[in-house]
Amino acid sequence: EVQLVESGGGLVQAGGSLTLSCAASGFTFDDYAITWFRQAPGEEREGVSCISAIDGSTYYTDSVKGRFTISRDNAKNTVYLQMNSLRPEDTAVYYCAADSRETGGWDDVGMYDYWGQGTQVTVSS
Repeated sequence: EVQLVESGGGLVQAGGSLTLSCAASGFTFDDYAITWFRQAPGEEREGVSCISAIDGSTYYTDSVKGRFTISRDNAKNTVYLQMNSLRPEDTAVYYCAADSRETGGWDDVGMYDYWGQGTQVTVSS
């Protein structure tokens, strides 16, 4: 059974930090790009950051550049998202997703094979 399980969300004050984890099972993790998306109430799902399976390249949406860092540990089948200097506008449900092809835009939700259930991040002002 394929599973992506997010953890690490919570409530934090503006300026604080959180580290999200995405633990994968049931597929060949090393062959999949992993992307973090987020969705705030009433908003579309937005790509936050991606890490390639091919060469480890990383991608970030402009609003998180310099604040968030994505990394992967293939030995643990886990991807992390270190989030620093959090802002109230970062409040959303964060999802991780897996893509085996890496042929389209990394932030295209239609490219992804598997999705997790999400973890809530709330940043208070």
